[in-house]
Amino acid sequence: MPDIVLLFPGQGSQAAGMGKDLAERFPEAHEVFAAADDAIGIPLSRLCFDGPDDELTRTLNAQPALLTHGAAVWAVVRETIGDMVVAAAGHSLGEFTAYHAADALALPEAVRLVRTRGELMFQAGIRRPGAMAAVLGDTDIPIEDICRQASTDGIVVPANFNSPGQTVISGEISAVERAMVLVKEHGAKRAIRLNVSGAFHSPLLAEASVGLEAALDLAHLADPRFPVYANVNAQPVTDAALARRLLVEQLTAPVQWAREVTALADRFPDALFLEMGPGTVLKGLVKKIAPDVTVLSCGTAADVDALLAQVTA
Repeated sequence: MPDIVLLFPGQGSQAAGMGKDLAERFPEAHEVFAAADDAIGIPLSRLCFDGPDDELTRTLNAQPALLTHGAAVWAVVRETIGDMVVAAAGHSLGEFTAYHAADALALPEAVRLVRTRGELMFQAGIRRPGAMAAVLGDTDIPIEDICRQASTDGIVVPANFNSPGQTVISGEISAVERAMVLVKEHGAKRAIRLNVSGAFHSPLLAEASVGLEAALDLAHLADPRFPVYANVNAQPVTDAALARRLLVEQLTAPVQWAREVTALADRFPDALFLEMGPGTVLKGLVKKIAPDVTVLSCGTAADVDALLAQVTA
């Protein structure tokens, strides 16, 4: 039996139709979507299954939708692979899904937390408008130095270190636009503005982090059953108090995804890395960061069949 590392995607992986075949095929998945609907009092499952995309993409909807899809896949495969899981990680909001999978957060609480997180992030974007941009290709000086140069026009910082050759920057609109020019002058192939409602993982979300800290203080967060690697420092977390602190810090700190995957690949080189949720974004990033590890995406009923066939062969 292989060791398994669970990976849970973040905002941007959502798409209308997500989870629909799972819920139709597997009672465990149907129960997760129904429980999520009850937890936040909206027909989240209908939004996942049928869209519309513009409503699903709203931050306060996308975050609980992605968590619910990841939780639904986990509910379907848990009985078969649960004892094989050695660690988990999640990209941004996916870190909350990882804590749910590790039995640190019950589903209703996890869904309500990320719904609140999404609302806080959206409101922060209204109060302090910001932007994010993906930088593709390497630069001849560190991206941190470029952001400092561009900060004469306002705040801009690295937000996501996604993989070699892919970094996301975040901050005030004028500073992000200035940095987009500078990164190309320093060798980047492209800089692309992202369709987001604020400057996530930057100091502009400081006010949202206060609200999230209050929500987490009220939540019951247990010690995770297996280590969850943190976005903030790429280190394994096994303690609820530390998890709570790092989930708050995560809102204003960069996502160290490349370091996380490297740490996991170094620690578990022979493990099966399993992306749990819609799409294949994390699979693509893992193959760039740690090309020697085995990685699969598991978000549809067909994916579940393929996974269970592989691990029970």
